[in-house]
Amino acid sequence: MSDSLFDVPGESSAPATGPAGSAPLAVRMRPASLDQVVGQQHLLKPNSPLRRLVEGSGAASVILYGPPGTGKTTLASLISQATGRRFEALSALSAGVKEVRAVIDTARQASMRGEQTVLFIDEVHRFSKTQQDALLAAVENRVVLLVAATTENPSFSVVAPLLSRSLILQLQPLTAADIATVLRRAIDDERGLGGTVSVTDDAVDLLVQLSAGDARRALTALEVAAETGEQVTVEVIEQSLDKAAVRYDRDGDQHYDVVSAFIKSVRGSDVDAALHYLARMLVAGEDPRFVARRLMILASEDIGMADPTALPTAVAAAQTVALIGMPEAQLTLAHATVHLATAPKSNAVTTALSAAMADIRAGKAGLVPAHLRDGHYSGAQKLGHAIGYRYSHDDPDGVVAQQYPPDDLVGVDYYRPTTHGAEREISTRVDKLRAIIRRKR
Repeated sequence: MSDSLFDVPGESSAPATGPAGSAPLAVRMRPASLDQVVGQQHLLKPNSPLRRLVEGSGAASVILYGPPGTGKTTLASLISQATGRRFEALSALSAGVKEVRAVIDTARQASMRGEQTVLFIDEVHRFSKTQQDALLAAVENRVVLLVAATTENPSFSVVAPLLSRSLILQLQPLTAADIATVLRRAIDDERGLGGTVSVTDDAVDLLVQLSAGDARRALTALEVAAETGEQVTVEVIEQSLDKAAVRYDRDGDQHYDVVSAFIKSVRGSDVDAALHYLARMLVAGEDPRFVARRLMILASEDIGMADPTALPTAVAAAQTVALIGMPEAQLTLAHATVHLATAPKSNAVTTALSAAMADIRAGKAGLVPAHLRDGHYSGAQKLGHAIGYRYSHDDPDGVVAQQYPPDDLVGVDYYRPTTHGAEREISTRVDKLRAIIRRKR
């Protein structure tokens, strides 16, 4: 592999620097021991499962779950180098069931000779259910020690039987201090730039900011900027990189995490955070129709009658997206986001419907009162249908005393308006309406 991801243990994974054709800076700077690992200290405490694996004494299979550039491949490589272990590697991008079974057969033969095999699978979330199932017996019987890496939440992307046979270890994004340490090491270390290029402090700070916790991204950006042969400054970095890539997988859990944060920010009335997450989705190429649909749902779920104009605004935004498309429609989505984030909030509509549906499921669905039943067919009056119904418009106020719900639900209040926004006035009106409607005739 060109990035030495699957180097056989014992071979150099840090080729010397040199002219074009040498390994990427991120590969050259990959830690060769635990002492060189930056970050993830919550997983590397003394006697922790991961440290025992790296030191050669652990026996549990693991799934390393975390964002790109946080050390998953590095840790897998260190585990593979533990004393007395064979190393096999598969990429979910290219390996099929046949390749999985071949590796397991070889590992089984090695096991008979007393050799333990570490099987590293990169991007395990891309394995199909059949491919994952093919691993189960070998993992359970410890024919292989599985070390799988994924950027996706394994709860959604890995089959339950494999999850139950593995430790799930979540890696965290590297901190700004961690990334700065990685960068300065790469600038000075002989495996990296070897001090041949000067990098200003402001440039390091910018690279840290652009990395978003991804060491590989930071090192790649540094390498591109250093190729100019000049002192690496903020200006050189800006000229070398068009823009910071946004870490956002439309098919993965980043998609769900970002849209979840977007909705919660709008619900929480933090307009600035809402705009941040909207921008993050738009820059990453999220389908604007998806964003518009979420805003329409939120308009009823979290605002409702506190601002009756919220839903029409969200619907108009969705229609605009369909009519004019991107990039112009991004302004409409921002318009709707600002409106909904700054609108008064109420979940009274949501709780009212939930309460009513709960009563239905509990069996509180009595007969429709006879006077409300359809009386437009022959024989309806003989059944007592529609007799005694009072037509609301015959009353000067347009409201009459009359039973509308089934007998079991008379007097039940589902809708409880808040005092937020327009619901303050609606609350007073609802109280008056209920008093008239429920008045004994």
